[in-house]
Amino acid sequence: MPEPSGYHDRVNPDLLWRIPVTARTVLEVGCGSGALGVAFKSRQPAVTWVGIEAEPSAAARARGRLDHVLSADVEDPALTLPALPPLDCLIHGDVLEHLRDPWACLQRQAAWLADDGILLACIPNVQHWSVLQQLFQGRWPRLDEGLFDRTHLRWFTRQSIVELVEGCGLVLHDLQPRIFRPEQAAAFVQQLEPALAGLGLDRQALLEGVSPLQYVVRAGRRPAPPLQLDALSLRPQVGMVDVRISQPLRALASRPGVTARVSAGSMALLPAEPLTPRVLIWQRPSLTTGPDTLQRLRMLLRNGYVIVCEYDDDPDHWPAIAANGHLTFRGVHAVQVSTEPLATVIRPHNAELAVFGNTVESLPPGRDPLTPGQPLRLFFGALNREADWAPWIDTLNDVFAAAPEAWIVEVVHDRGFHDALLLPRRSFTPTCDYATYRQVMARCDIAFLPLGDTRFNRMKSDLKAVEAAAHGLAIVASPTVYGDSLEEGVTGRLFRNADQLRQVLHGWRQAPEQVRAFGARGRAWVARERLTAQQVPQREAWYRSLWDRREDLTRQLLQRVPALRDPG
Repeated sequence: MPEPSGYHDRVNPDLLWRIPVTARTVLEVGCGSGALGVAFKSRQPAVTWVGIEAEPSAAARARGRLDHVLSADVEDPALTLPALPPLDCLIHGDVLEHLRDPWACLQRQAAWLADDGILLACIPNVQHWSVLQQLFQGRWPRLDEGLFDRTHLRWFTRQSIVELVEGCGLVLHDLQPRIFRPEQAAAFVQQLEPALAGLGLDRQALLEGVSPLQYVVRAGRRPAPPLQLDALSLRPQVGMVDVRISQPLRALASRPGVTARVSAGSMALLPAEPLTPRVLIWQRPSLTTGPDTLQRLRMLLRNGYVIVCEYDDDPDHWPAIAANGHLTFRGVHAVQVSTEPLATVIRPHNAELAVFGNTVESLPPGRDPLTPGQPLRLFFGALNREADWAPWIDTLNDVFAAAPEAWIVEVVHDRGFHDALLLPRRSFTPTCDYATYRQVMARCDIAFLPLGDTRFNRMKSDLKAVEAAAHGLAIVASPTVYGDSLEEGVTGRLFRNADQLRQVLHGWRQAPEQVRAFGARGRAWVARERLTAQQVPQREAWYRSLWDRREDLTRQLLQRVPALRDPG
């Protein structure tokens, strides 16, 4: 029977986000057409991805996408891999249930793992409520796809999955249930309620057992040291929470042992106990010397947290910070920022400081060539930037007036900039979520990034250039901030006066192939230097170091702010 349409090109997100982003050598058993490998390579281009696939047409397509693809029987004891380092990750996505002897196969393959490598598997749960429901009615489940796919040879429950892992000599890191239609699972258990006591079944334990359709398993050769990262973020704003909080923590949580929670406003804290390392990352806290703030900080200290302030703008722009004695920085164990100029300003208030430049989580696909006569689409997206773009608006309008048919402008957030453009083909997207912002950027060809030379701007990061370059846009930017990131004439063009801006835009209109050439070089720069995965080792090492030094850091904190000593 043929597989369902698209079967070999699916990506299981619960697998994707659990592959350590630091992995450099991955073997995927049952790689299909290579979709999971392609998705991971956008996050970690340096990975060597090997696939094993028995279906010929899927394997043929995968060979054009992955580094090595083997058409082989995965259960063959003589199976050998290409010359590779030990595996950082061995993936069995919906495969083990198809094998004749998954226990022996997995035991052989576990020997291929590096010392800190992991097994990652997605395994169906035969205890699922839909299976029990049919068995209670005397029917053996028969499906063409799903738990009782006709090609399945073995079935597992949570307990037998644990036994499978331990039988291979591996340590279970986590077992994540994949639950769909939870309301139907709850209704099934509710119907059984009168019989549970007689059967000696606990209602909650039964619900937890029958709800998962599948389990995602992570295991390794040795225990993974735990690290809990909790984050109090701002309310959602364009990119600020995504780039500084959500995306880095999601990448860190791909590492075995690391768990992360993000909440805007408040969060249930872990109870005070010494065994679980825990760090609270607090985005732009407005810490005052009032009793409410001090009590909140004391509570975090009582619960054993290392407190990190996350900050990414010039603090002098908000006078309340200085008016409260810079408690925003002095009242925490450590501070993390996005740029070195910002670090220089904050470090006198707290010497325990780390700089993590802004990055993008994944690399979008490369761009197709521009077609002859295709208009160039220019992107501008910013908030409160009139002082930065106003000196250049006349130059832009002159360029557009010379060939209005050659230009389209996409504006996000800034209605004033949109209305100042003398160009018929322009569009405006109001303030939006980060995904929409990136979607608008992705359909453009050129990014216009002006920043006036002010103290506030010099504290800004080069994030907009990183985002634009990742999407393959050619960048024309001011030297403020961007001059330290872009290589003039290689990854972007810098302008200091109207003539330079006019010359760049005229040149690109006359030779549009240069637009794509600049975009490709910028994209390569991001792939080399500005992907979130590249920061994960540094971030994890710093957070673990803070925990290891927490007693000394707490002593320094209480010396800076004696009012934080617990009065009890």
